[in-house]
Amino acid sequence: MTTPPNETVSRLVDAALAHVAFDGWSTETFEAAVADSGIAPALAQALCPRGGVDLAAAYHRLGDAKLAEMLAEADLNEMRFRDRVAHAVKLRLQISADKEVVRRGTTLFALPQHAAQGSALIWGTADTIWNSLGDTSRDINWYSKRATLSAVYGATVLYWLGDDSDAHEATWAFLDRRISNVMQIEKAKATFKDSALGKVLKGPLSALSAIKAPAARDDLPGS
Repeated sequence: MTTPPNETVSRLVDAALAHVAFDGWSTETFEAAVADSGIAPALAQALCPRGGVDLAAAYHRLGDAKLAEMLAEADLNEMRFRDRVAHAVKLRLQISADKEVVRRGTTLFALPQHAAQGSALIWGTADTIWNSLGDTSRDINWYSKRATLSAVYGATVLYWLGDDSDAHEATWAFLDRRISNVMQIEKAKATFKDSALGKVLKGPLSALSAIKAPAARDDLPGS
């Protein structure tokens, strides 16, 4: 699960939000956030060496941290699992209520030099959702679940940014269709395993069992 930014970076993000709509997640926004927050420029630069890019990433991680808190407090026992996933994605978008701030971040992380981090941030959101919903997979399913949800979340964000329907009803319908597609894929995978071809390929495919989810590091200083 994504580690939220520290308190000083959070203050910088809060101060930046008033400027993002006009200047994007830029150097100008970073400098204005430093001035408005009263944080020492040297400290701000040390915490965010890439300026606005680091603030944009921190803004996204703060949203993930808030989502984790909300899901921990929510009672989802009466929901079907697919509805829990949809609910989590919906909450994440509602946390990012200012579309212009999100649009500016989406534009920034679409640039080639920042695309890798943009993908990593979306992956982090998917990881937050799966962990919050109690996912215990540690094999290749750990990766496939997060990859699939990353695709669903990314597509839904883009749809949401252009949605002007009442209460974003069109976005939630779009999200439901995407999750239905995923469920159809999972059903097809289960059917394949029981098919004649699936049984023939069971041996070769068993090699995938060697793929494991990343383990937490315990050899770092201070561990």
